[in-house]
Amino acid sequence: MNLSKKSFINYKQFNENLYQKVISASSALKNKKIVHINSTENGGGVAELLISQVALERNLGLDSHWYVIHPPKEFFVITKKIHNLLQGEDSTLDDVEQNYYLEKSKKVGDELDYFLNKEKVDLVITHDPQPLLIGCCNLLPRVPKILRLHIDLTNPNQETLFFLKPFIEVFDKVIVSRDDFRFPWLKLDKVKTIMPAIDPLAAKNLQITDDEAWEILSRFGVRRKMPLISQISRFDKWKDPIGVIEAFKAAKEEIDNLQLVLLGLIESVDDPEAKAQVNSVLKAAKDIPDILIFYDENQLKGIANDNFVRALQTASDVILQKSLKEGFGLTVSEAMWKGKAVIGGNVGGIKMQIKNGEDGFLVDSIKETASKIVELINNKAFREIIGRRAQKTVASKFLMPRYLLDNLEVYNKVLKIKNENFN
Repeated sequence: MNLSKKSFINYKQFNENLYQKVISASSALKNKKIVHINSTENGGGVAELLISQVALERNLGLDSHWYVIHPPKEFFVITKKIHNLLQGEDSTLDDVEQNYYLEKSKKVGDELDYFLNKEKVDLVITHDPQPLLIGCCNLLPRVPKILRLHIDLTNPNQETLFFLKPFIEVFDKVIVSRDDFRFPWLKLDKVKTIMPAIDPLAAKNLQITDDEAWEILSRFGVRRKMPLISQISRFDKWKDPIGVIEAFKAAKEEIDNLQLVLLGLIESVDDPEAKAQVNSVLKAAKDIPDILIFYDENQLKGIANDNFVRALQTASDVILQKSLKEGFGLTVSEAMWKGKAVIGGNVGGIKMQIKNGEDGFLVDSIKETASKIVELINNKAFREIIGRRAQKTVASKFLMPRYLLDNLEVYNKVLKIKNENFN
């Protein structure tokens, strides 16, 4: 992947102590060839994390690379099913699907393996189930391997987990986003919990004024004099966009001029369900006034997605992330960083970001979501207090320097153990 350059010294302003720790942790990793493998270069939180992470690792002196796999489309149909099963869906992966997943993983893995061994890679990090087998089964034993799972593993389908278990066990370290995402059969010392984080210097997180935000949104029919709520998330059943629409309908019975924007551009090639989900959302929103839905980049009329996201988060009075399952949910921290009151599903990674009633709100139902929308829209002073607290929470816990440090420390530990075992 070709990435824009980033300079880590620009992040010193956010936490000087963390800055120095990152510099120290990176010193032993100078010129180490680090390879990240995932399934898409845009769309979704994993790609967003890697865009900043890999660029900053390079700036710190690591020889970091990012490779995206390109298997047939049918492969992603199966890996999306695996993703859903690991997030608790009640279904099954049949023998044909298992064999296809194994076969195509081996083919892509063999091709990648030749290159990685030729390049004398020092460390490989595989992100999520799509490239799981590719990143674990073909490399020489000397190459340490890390599996980074970004999804919600609160209640994984046990049959699918049993199928993947022997491949997961090959990794030297498994990184998850919450302590309770750890598989019970993995030893404690083999698992590391690292909470994701946002890049405060990414385009979508740079500060703009309300006037600048509304100058963009007004072009698309969003009305400044009406209260605005939004959810910015890909159209996926786990993000519950239809539940958001139902909560909006209920809240609108009390706030007649309330408007809702749903933004989730279809960008990820590894999500074959996205178009069907969009159609379901459009059907659910039909004939309901004051809902705007953006799912195609052509709808943005040439405005970059990040700029549109930034404008929408800046202008929204309340931001929702009503997920039913969530590995982390970067959009929560993005909104909190902009000083917004966020209503999030009481699940997975959202619970790490929001302390209910203090710097945001956690909800378990459509009714509760609607009630909280009404409360916040009707009390500007209260939502501004929540927003200020939210911004402080993100500043202390969920910015990129902390995420970099956590990862660099794992790299150092894994490389040290591997070197000791082979010397």
